[in-house]
Amino acid sequence: MNPDKIYLEPTPILDSDHPRVVAYAREHTEAAAGPVETAVALYYAVRDGIWYDPYAPFYRPEHYRASWILERGRGYCVPKAALLCALARTQGIPARIGFATVRNHLATRQLLEHIGSDLFVYHGFTELYLEGKWVKATPAFNVELCNRHRVAPLEFDGTRDSLFQPYNLEKKQFMEYVEYHGTHADVPLKEILSAWEKAYGRKRVQAWITLYEEAEEHPRRDFYGEDVVK
Repeated sequence: MNPDKIYLEPTPILDSDHPRVVAYAREHTEAAAGPVETAVALYYAVRDGIWYDPYAPFYRPEHYRASWILERGRGYCVPKAALLCALARTQGIPARIGFATVRNHLATRQLLEHIGSDLFVYHGFTELYLEGKWVKATPAFNVELCNRHRVAPLEFDGTRDSLFQPYNLEKKQFMEYVEYHGTHADVPLKEILSAWEKAYGRKRVQAWITLYEEAEEHPRRDFYGEDVVK
């Protein structure tokens, strides 16, 4: 059974018809032969071409818009998953966004203090419809970040689910999937914010928003210079 056409269409957030998004997809898939190779090429273009930044703005629809993420060059897991989703749609590959709560056993001291928990609620990944089935792809962590945290970069071959490894290269716990929250054709921003307020507290989430507003959405935090928790 073919997936619903909504997984191929642009949305106000997943602007797969934006010239910048179309051009980026074409640039990275010129040598690809068929949907699987195309999906794999796009995965790596997002995984390593867009750096992971947990301090990226998160509270407005435009913070997840594919064209904006490409312009900014960084984002946390949900914007990166949204970008991969939009890029896939430009190439005729049905794509949707999935969500899960994960327990991050390897993070930075500053990030854990910022969130107030090691639970990352509504972590985002992408599902791509390839060879008659939905396949999960997780383009969140770029190679540079993986090397710093002693974690093997997450690979994707277009045929098997690509989910976070439970252990790092030193056999220490890395990521634990606690709960899955289903899939969506677009970024469910209100649902994400509501889940965060429930998990982290409304005051904490509002404090994050205030931080971004006061810093004009560019707080001076260097995630790659923070203290890795080992």
